[in-house]
Amino acid sequence: MSTANKDATQYRPCVGVMLINGHGQAFVGKRIDTKEGDWWQMPQGGVDEGEDLREAAYRELHEETGVRREHVEFVAETENELFYDLPPELHGKLWGGKYRGQRQTWYCARFLGTDEDIDLEAHSHPEFSEWRWVERASLPELIIPFKKPVYRTVVEEFRDI
Repeated sequence: MSTANKDATQYRPCVGVMLINGHGQAFVGKRIDTKEGDWWQMPQGGVDEGEDLREAAYRELHEETGVRREHVEFVAETENELFYDLPPELHGKLWGGKYRGQRQTWYCARFLGTDEDIDLEAHSHPEFSEWRWVERASLPELIIPFKKPVYRTVVEEFRDI
């Protein structure tokens, strides 16, 4: 996960958003494409070439949750990019085999809307089948195991928000 000794070109550029409601809980969605396990994650996705990271975060958040820009206030960003490697069984199977993992910039955002403003089918290709609000400390236990170190770092960096 550390950026030391990482060749950034081998990692897919990505953004993630910890969306926090008025009770301090974080949004998680259950991925539609997960065949094994009961894994939940925060909104995240790839950055298009030349795309501003914050704009990518708004785009991904909207595509995955339906939340519009006026219902979000970005309040923090991770200090450094966070890296994770795909497990060996996934090498060469995702992203056209171009990357060994992802390098992610995470944002913390306050949710200013209501639960009715969340629409998992807002995009033509939904990524989540269901969603819920959870205590932030539980996030690392909900994510697929190879992403746990990233989630621990995100929770720690945003713990005082």
